[in-house]
Amino acid sequence: MKIYHNPRCSKSRQTLKLIQERGLEPEVIRYLDMPPTKEELRSLLKKLGLKAEELVRKGEALYKERYKGKELSEEDWLDVLSQNPRLIERPIVVKGSKAVLGRPPEKVLELLG
Repeated sequence: MKIYHNPRCSKSRQTLKLIQERGLEPEVIRYLDMPPTKEELRSLLKKLGLKAEELVRKGEALYKERYKGKELSEEDWLDVLSQNPRLIERPIVVKGSKAVLGRPPEKVLELLG
């Protein structure tokens, strides 16, 4: 199990705590320090069942300044997210071939079943 984690995000911290309370220690990936590649993002999106644009944090100033209202291709969004990891919605928890977005944190329970 892996969690793409931002320790400064309360939802990310709550999600990690939920996992740990069940006796599990996931691999913690601090994605702001080590941004995922386009290939990693493509794999995550497939597991999540989402398009790249659906993973964008649209409340971020960077999004509003540079990307709001723009029509970008899937490849373009993958470039944007890999180059600007702050725009990636968090946390993402991966277990095997499945992944969930920890919003709300309780969503992670679907993977722990």
